[in-house]
This record gives sequence, structure tokens and C-alpha cells, in this order.
Amino acid sequence: MTTKHNQSELTLGFMMGTTYRKLSALFQNGLKEYDITPEQWSVLFQVDSTEGLIQKDIAKRSGKDKPTTTRILDHLEGKGLVYKRTGENDRRSFKVYITEKGRALIKETFPIEDQVTDEIKNCISSDEYELLMGLLLRINNHIDQINDGE
Repeated sequence: MTTKHNQSELTLGFMMGTTYRKLSALFQNGLKEYDITPEQWSVLFQVDSTEGLIQKDIAKRSGKDKPTTTRILDHLEGKGLVYKRTGENDRRSFKVYITEKGRALIKETFPIEDQVTDEIKNCISSDEYELLMGLLLRINNHIDQINDGE
């Protein structure tokens, strides 16, 4: 027996997942000609924002696990967008830096990220946007607290 669900019965996880995939596809479409995925872009953006981060911090800031971050950093390094330097105090860790090519790519593609945000702002008011961002941040922080407590 199949049950039909209306929008009010959709789960939060389902709606957030669906919305994320649609936003990501919109961003990916804009990035297509630059040979970089939204996931790679977000990691590169974090490296550009604060150079010399270790992989663990990049993973946390970009919302990715460590194995995924390692894979993405390897791709970015292969494309000549970042480089790694062994940590001075800990030989097992390394710091990540952006190259001029990587910095130019972020500068050229950041307007695409802005366009995606502008599209969202076209369908909700400024107050709704601020409320949405505040709620998402609160949910994010709450989930971090739950996960850190495990």
C-alpha cells in the first residue's frame, strides 16, 4: 500500500538534503568550465581564506570528513591549486597553502557563489534570509555538540 505525503509531512532531513543537492547542482553548473566541483571549491576557498591550515582544520571548516578532505586536497594539489608543507613541530602533519593559480581561480569563481546566493534571495525576503542563516547555524552548532559528546 502506497501512502501519499504532502509537503507538510516531508522530513527536515529530506528537505535539507534535496535543497542542498539542488543548490550544489546550480553551483556546479556555474563551475563546469573551470574544471572544479563545488566540494573542491569549498576546500580551496577555506585554504584561500586562511593559509597554513592543517588538514583537520580544513575538514572542520568545510564540513567534510578527513578522508574526503585528503582526497580533495590531493586533487587540488594535482591541479596545481594548492601545495603542502610538512609541519615544523609535527612531521606527520602538514600545512596547506594556495598557489597563485588557486587564488586566481577563487577570485574568478567567487561571483558564481554570489549568484547562487542571489538566486535564493530572489525568492525570500532579507529578513527571511537572515532568519534562515541563523537557524541553519544554530542547527549546525547543535549537531556539532551532539557529535562531539559521543
